[in-house]
Amino acid sequence: MAPGTDSVGRASRGVYSISVASELSGVGLQTLRLYERRGLITPTRTSGGTRRYSPNDLRRLDRIGELVGLGVNLIGIAHILDLEDTRARLIEENVMLANSTARLQFS
Repeated sequence: MAPGTDSVGRASRGVYSISVASELSGVGLQTLRLYERRGLITPTRTSGGTRRYSPNDLRRLDRIGELVGLGVNLIGIAHILDLEDTRARLIEENVMLANSTARLQFS
């Protein structure tokens, strides 16, 4: 397992119920459900259909709260989050490509 992989896996593992996620994030239950319907957040589900929120989900809720505080509407927030997710993926891919290039140069 690569260093940091386990912590990344843990951060994306849904462990908090909706009521705990609401309490930890300060976001109401109905608002959490609205955010899910709008595709802003996608908690995992148990086999019985219960929502489970991860630490990553809670960080995303913090970001949504920041954007709401700036007056961005939910459609705008969806676009911003999508762009931020794409940027993070591209940065990760760029790092992997740079590492691969470095290994090839020294082989």
